[in-house]
Amino acid sequence: MKLRVKLYAILSFLLCIAVLFSYSALGVKVVENQDAGQNKYIKWMSFDVPDDALVKAMRIDISSHSGKTNISWIEVLSYLATKYGGNWKRYQAKDMDAVVTKLKTGVSMSDLTSPMKNYNYYYEAYDAVLHGFLGEYKTVDSNGKLLDKYGLMVYSPIAGGYSYGHYDDFGDSRSFGFRRRHLGNDLMGNIGTPIIAVESGVVETMGWNRYGGWRIGIRSFDHKRYYYYAHMRKNHPYVNNLKQGMLVKGGQVIGYLGMTGYSDKENVNNMQKPHLHFGMEIIFDESQKESNNEIWIDVYDIVNVLSQNKATVKKDTYSTDYYSVLY
Repeated sequence: MKLRVKLYAILSFLLCIAVLFSYSALGVKVVENQDAGQNKYIKWMSFDVPDDALVKAMRIDISSHSGKTNISWIEVLSYLATKYGGNWKRYQAKDMDAVVTKLKTGVSMSDLTSPMKNYNYYYEAYDAVLHGFLGEYKTVDSNGKLLDKYGLMVYSPIAGGYSYGHYDDFGDSRSFGFRRRHLGNDLMGNIGTPIIAVESGVVETMGWNRYGGWRIGIRSFDHKRYYYYAHMRKNHPYVNNLKQGMLVKGGQVIGYLGMTGYSDKENVNNMQKPHLHFGMEIIFDESQKESNNEIWIDVYDIVNVLSQNKATVKKDTYSTDYYSVLY
């Protein structure tokens, strides 16, 4: 009986080896069981922080940067989001003042948030949206002296000196092709207005799309943010020499406002009014990039914050393109 059991175990072992070998020969990859936690990432989020809260928290962060206590605006906003359960309609400026006062007296954010089970979720989500918006950079004063500064490093998608109008149209219905939600913010302006790269990154997408017309998609270097600029100008949508795969800098001119799109035929103006469709996708896992589970956030209030930092542009009379005076 014992001999029979041993023979059975040996035969089972040899059978397993044979199966594994056959899988290998057929090119089938054998994957060991993985920790389920490795596949955990944020599947859904919203970002409804009002612009007055964003600006207030940003100014607190900037003013505290050279002080004894550095206060992170992302941490403060994440704390309040946790406190409100994500419902920013409950926001009151005094709530932010209260948490900032505690931080200034030496209480740590980790102490404040230790009983908050959802704080880490909000911090990860908000950091994905705002990461790198504030930082240290160099600038030149009126006397030509190089200065180190800390502040807003991202730019308005509309160049300085050019007007635009917008309202919070995120989620509005769209019907061309199929009924769907509007996943961006339309900035109404004049044809030819220079469009600016909000943040440095890589040009991932470029060319014609039946919905967006001539469009550009730029991915941040940390891969968390994908900026989408659509309905760009007919005939000359992009600055010369811009190509897919190129690196661009925040503040750089990338193209021009137009009204192309809503057409299977390229280079057609089928939008009713000239405008820039500006969208922002948040990506926690690469599987989300182009899928049914994409996370697009409402950027209306973010656009209002970005308007505080507009790139100054000039026209190159030879190429007819515009360029930022920073580059």
